[in-house]
Amino acid sequence: MPHDVAGDPHWHEPGRDLYAGTPSWPRLATPYDDFMEAQDIPVVREIGIANVLNLPLRPWERMGGRGCFIQLFGTEGKWGSYLVEVPGAGALNEERHLYEEVYLVLEGRGTTEIWDDGQERPEIFEWSRGSLFAIPMNTNHRIVNSSANPAVLLAGTTAPNMLNLMHDEDVIFGSSLQMKKRYDPTGSNFEPSDGLQPDPARGLAMCRTNVVADVFSTELYLDNRRTPGYRRMEPQMAENVFYQYIGEHPAGRYSRAYSPGSAAAFICIGGKGYSYTWPQELGPTPWQDGQGDSVLRQEYGEVSMISAAPMEGDWFHQHFSTSEKPLRLLGWYGPNNHIAQQAGVPGDTVVDPGMVDITYAGGASVPYSLEDPQVRANFAEAVAAEGAENRMEDKFYDKNTTYSFAGG
Repeated sequence: MPHDVAGDPHWHEPGRDLYAGTPSWPRLATPYDDFMEAQDIPVVREIGIANVLNLPLRPWERMGGRGCFIQLFGTEGKWGSYLVEVPGAGALNEERHLYEEVYLVLEGRGTTEIWDDGQERPEIFEWSRGSLFAIPMNTNHRIVNSSANPAVLLAGTTAPNMLNLMHDEDVIFGSSLQMKKRYDPTGSNFEPSDGLQPDPARGLAMCRTNVVADVFSTELYLDNRRTPGYRRMEPQMAENVFYQYIGEHPAGRYSRAYSPGSAAAFICIGGKGYSYTWPQELGPTPWQDGQGDSVLRQEYGEVSMISAAPMEGDWFHQHFSTSEKPLRLLGWYGPNNHIAQQAGVPGDTVVDPGMVDITYAGGASVPYSLEDPQVRANFAEAVAAEGAENRMEDKFYDKNTTYSFAGG
């Protein structure tokens, strides 16, 4: 079979006793990588970012503002993120795209216009610092700054998933498809909703709404799943599969170590503290086992953003609230990455490894009674350094208390 074409790369069969190809190679760029590169703005690749407001921004012709992409290690190909600055008394360019998009407003105030082709007038809602809102997939939209000062928004998107699947930017940004289950042009899609319902998988507090007015102060509900007194609420926006929730760890307490699964990232939206992250293969007591240097510590401060599973494989993660204010986090997982979303045989029982003790099959949650003693000692030092009160009670470390959540 001919395979040599002048001027083209060509392939030869290996020798009789050799294998074809190579066992290692430079990782290839994905269509989304190529897309980011073509925008000619910075692409920030880090395990964590101390303050996203300090990231470098450059003029972004396609969007009409300044911006940069954010690719936390562990999220590559699973979901995307970017920071965009809207000019003072200006607006971003009108756009439409076949991917989900969620915005967190970090600075400024303004409005967003949403409409479908043929709609008589756009639906308009207001936003300000702390607002969290979704753009329904493939709706026309425009983000307008109402202030003389620049506004800054952080976005989470499913753009990598769609671009890597379709390989066609003209389809992604040029489709006229109207998705009625995502957006009703005759309804009020952006009226804040206060009603709660249980999420369909685990029965946790969920609110169906396309906008949360202020994530910094919105009411959260007692959950207890991570930390004694932990509070939580999951906004379900625009029928998205982009998974997110708002969680709050009480002041002076810390969560059990657990596995959040792949693609998890956390944005600090209140309080102060730090996180520990380490490979599960090191076990629950890395310091005792001489592996303490392998534990990654990242600080939580104003709008910091960190990856909870920064490399391949399974990771333990742990949150520590060290000040006199609760540590409030916005968790972003992207589409279909959370255990509650993953596919399988309908009706089969699914176990949340982050809620089941490591002493049980499939469990990936470390009870306080089994954690490395160095964790408690380090936390006591950190709280004292902040001049705050240590509210971790001795009973939490008693293996007979309910705080082990044995068996889920």
